[in-house]
Amino acid sequence: MNQGLLNSLTEAERMLVAGTERDVLKGLDEDELLDLHQRIRRVRTKYVKNYRRGASSAVAEAGGRGMSYARNQRDRDKAELFESVLARVSREVAVAANRASMQLRSERIEAARAAKSGAPEMRTADPLPPPTVTRARTTKTTGGLKKDASTKAAGARRQAKRDSR
Repeated sequence: MNQGLLNSLTEAERMLVAGTERDVLKGLDEDELLDLHQRIRRVRTKYVKNYRRGASSAVAEAGGRGMSYARNQRDRDKAELFESVLARVSREVAVAANRASMQLRSERIEAARAAKSGAPEMRTADPLPPPTVTRARTTKTTGGLKKDASTKAAGARRQAKRDSR
C-alpha cells in the first residue's frame, strides 16, 4: 500500500485497515467479521460517493472527463484501498461461513445417525424460541405519504376506467 495514502487516513480509518490483517482476521468469529465487513463497506461507499461527486463537479470546470481525471485523486485512492480491504474481509467471511456450515452439517448427520440407532439425541444448542405472531400490514408503504396517496389515486383511476366500460 502507498505510504502517502496510509498517512492521509484518519486514525479510525487506520485502525479499520489494521484490523484486516491476516492474524487479526483469524481471531474473529463470523458475527465479528460481518460487523467489520459492514463498517468497511460504509467507509468505501463514502469515498466512492465523494469521488463521484467531486469528479462530476470538476468536469464542467476542466472541460471534460479526461481533463478532470487527475483531480480528486485522494478520494479515488481511498475508495480503491477500502475496496481491496473489503475484498479481503469478504473472503474471510466466506471461509467462516463455510466452516460454520460444515460444522452444522456434521452435527445434523451425527444427530440423524444417533436417532436411527436409537441412541439418545445429542443437543448442542437451545431450541429456537416459538415464532411470534405478527399482524399483516394493511397498507403498503413505498416511500412516504405523498407517494402512497399518489399510488392509491392512480389505482383508483384505473379501476374507475375499467368500471365505466
